[in-house]
Amino acid sequence: MPDKRVNVLIYSGPGASLSSVRHATWSLRRLLGPHYSIQTVSSDQILKEPWPTTCALLVLPGGADMGYCRMLNGHGNRRIKQYVQMGGRYLGLCAGGYYGSGRCEFEIGKKPMEVAGDRELAFFPGVCRGLAFEGFVYQSEAGARAVDLKVQKEAFQGTSTEHCKSYYNGGGAFVDAESFRERGVEILATFHDELSIDAGKAKAAVVYCKVGEGAAVLTGPHPEFAGINLNRNEPSNPKYGDLVDTLIANDKQRTDFMKGCLIKLGLEVSQEAQAVPSLSRLHLSCTQPSQVAELQQRWREAGIITSDGGEDLIKGEQDTFKVENVDFLSLNSLKGAVNDVLPEPVKDAAASVANAITSATKSDSTSKDPQADSSPDRILDYDALTKRLCLHPSSLPEPKDTPYFNHHAFYSNLQHYNAKQPGIVGDYGRVLLYGEVVTSTQSILDKNPTWLLHLPIGTTATATTQVSGRGRGTNVWVSPPGSLMFSTVLKHSLSLSASAPVIFVQYLAALAIVAGIQNYDRNYEKLPVKLKWPNDIYALDPSKDPKESSYVKIGGILVNSSYSGGDYTLIVGIGLNVANAAPTTSLTQLAAKLKLPPLTLEKLLASILSQFEALYARFCVTGFDQRLEKQYYASWLHSDQVVTLEAEGGAKARIKGITTDWGLLIAEELRDDGKTPTGRKWELQSDSNSFDFLRGLVRRKV
Repeated sequence: MPDKRVNVLIYSGPGASLSSVRHATWSLRRLLGPHYSIQTVSSDQILKEPWPTTCALLVLPGGADMGYCRMLNGHGNRRIKQYVQMGGRYLGLCAGGYYGSGRCEFEIGKKPMEVAGDRELAFFPGVCRGLAFEGFVYQSEAGARAVDLKVQKEAFQGTSTEHCKSYYNGGGAFVDAESFRERGVEILATFHDELSIDAGKAKAAVVYCKVGEGAAVLTGPHPEFAGINLNRNEPSNPKYGDLVDTLIANDKQRTDFMKGCLIKLGLEVSQEAQAVPSLSRLHLSCTQPSQVAELQQRWREAGIITSDGGEDLIKGEQDTFKVENVDFLSLNSLKGAVNDVLPEPVKDAAASVANAITSATKSDSTSKDPQADSSPDRILDYDALTKRLCLHPSSLPEPKDTPYFNHHAFYSNLQHYNAKQPGIVGDYGRVLLYGEVVTSTQSILDKNPTWLLHLPIGTTATATTQVSGRGRGTNVWVSPPGSLMFSTVLKHSLSLSASAPVIFVQYLAALAIVAGIQNYDRNYEKLPVKLKWPNDIYALDPSKDPKESSYVKIGGILVNSSYSGGDYTLIVGIGLNVANAAPTTSLTQLAAKLKLPPLTLEKLLASILSQFEALYARFCVTGFDQRLEKQYYASWLHSDQVVTLEAEGGAKARIKGITTDWGLLIAEELRDDGKTPTGRKWELQSDSNSFDFLRGLVRRKV
C-alpha cells in the first residue's frame, strides 16, 4: 500500500544558498501547485527520515556543492541514488548540477577557488566543468548575467520554445554530453555564447539523465530565477538592471522551458502558473460575540495590545498584527441612512464627503500595506509583513467578508454537536481565528508564544489556504483549496502526567478526526477512514479495487508543546483533505462513492472539535483506558501487521498495539516462518515520523 508521491523537497541544509532555496521554492510552487507540496528539507531529514516513499522530486539548489559533500557523502548519497533508481526524480540546479555529475571541476588552476573531485551520485556520468562564464564571486552578484540558452526542441513534446534567457552565476557546462546518449543522457539546452572553458562541441547547459526507473535533470544556469524577484539596484553589479530587464522581458520562454523540464521528469504541471497569494485579514470571533470585547480588554490590560502611532498592535515574537475593530457603521450604511432623511442638495454634499473619506481610506490603506506596493506575484517575506487582525465584538463575520467560510454555519453546528456531548464545557472552537490566506495556522500560534499564553483554552485557528503549511518531519501538509486546516490550543496539567500522559493527546486528535467524520451525519460512519500510528489519517483509495485495501494519506497531525507554570501548552494542528482530489483523494470522493452529500468544512470542523473536547475530557479523568484503547484499535491500520525491524538485523515482528503508559508501539518478534512468536517483544518509539508502515518497515531510533 505505497503512498502517492506528493512532496517536492528542496534541500536547504549546509551548502545550499538561501537565495537559491527561495527562488526554487517560489518557481516550483507556481508551476507545480496545487498538485504537490513544495517544502524544504534538511540534511538530517535526508539521512534519517523515510522521505523517499512520498517524494515526487528532490531538488538540490544553488550554493556550494562541497557543503553537500560534507553532509551527504556516503549514507545520504546512497539514499538519494537508490531513491532515483527506484523511480524517483532529481533536479540539480547549478551547484546541484555539479553535485549530480560524475565529476566536478571548478576553476581548475585558480587557487583558492579550485574544486575538483569525483562525485558519488553521478547521474550525469561525465564532468560538469565551470566556470562557464567568468566573474563569479561567492555570496555576490558581481558575476551574474543573463545567458541565452538554445532549447533542444526534439527533447520535448509539444514545445515551441527555441531560445530562453536564464539567470547565470557560477554554473558549469556538461562536458561532451552528446557522447553519453547511449547511457541515457539527453541535452535539453545548450549555451549560445562562447564559454570560458572547454565543454565539448555541444556546450550543454541542461541535461536529462535516465537513471534506472527514475530520472534527473541537471542545470548549469538558474532557470528557476525570475527577473521579478531580483533587485535591479544591486550595488555589486552595474549591469544588474539590464539583467533584470532581460529576464522580465523573456519570462514566458523561461517559464515554458522550466515546465518542459518538469514534464520531462514526469511531473504534473499547472496549466496556468499559480500566483503567489497575498495574506488576507484574520477574523477573530466568539460563540458569544460580546466575549470578543472582553478578550480585547484582557489583552490590553496584559500589555499584549499596545498603541503605536495611533494604531493598536500585537507585537509577537515572529509576527506583528494590526488590530482593527469592525464594530462600526459602514460608510455605505451611513450613506444610505443619510439619503433617507436629507434633501437632495445635502445628499449630494454628504455623498461627496463620504466618497472623499472612502478615497482617503483606500489611499491610506494602500500606502501602509507593504504588499500593496510590491508585485502581487513575486517572492514575499510573509514573516516581515504586518498582519491585519479584525475583531468582531457585536456580530459574527458575514459571508460577504469571509466568502469561503461561513461562521454562522460553523457556530450553529458546533452548538448542535456539543449538545450531544454531555459534560463538556464547549471551549473548543468557542474562540475562532479565521483567515482566507495565512502563513500557517500552526505557526501563527506557535511562533508567537507570548500571545499564545493569553489565548483561551480551545482557541482554534483555521484557514482556507496556507502558504507554508507545517507537518511532522518531511511529511508536510499539502494545502490546496478544499483542505480543512486548523490548530487548537490546549492546556494539559503536569499533575496529570502519571494518569494521563501528554503523549496521548496526538492519539486523541486522530480518534477525534475519525469520529468527527463518522459522526458527521447519518451514514457517514461508512466512510473507510483509518488512522496510521502515530499521527496520520488514511482513506481507502476509491479509484482502486476495494479488495486491494489500498489506503492513501488524506491528513496529518502535528502537536507543538511548551511548558510553563505547571502546564503544558499544546497546539494541536490538523490538516485534512476534504474536497480536493489532488494529490491523493478526498472525503468528498469517498462520500460520493456512497451517494452521500459532500462534507462542508464548517460542519466537519465543528464535528471534530466537539469529538476532540469530549475525548480529551474523558482522558483527563480515566487516562487511556480500555474504552479509548478499544476505540483506537478499531480505527487503526496496523492490527497484526507484520513489519521488518531494520535496527534489529531485519527481524520480522507483528504489531500488537501500543503501551498505555507512554504510547509506545508493541511489536512481538516472529520466527523465520513469519508466523510463530519467539516470545521476545519490543516497545518502539516514533522518531520524527520515521515509521514507514505501509512499506512493512519500521526504523528504531539510533
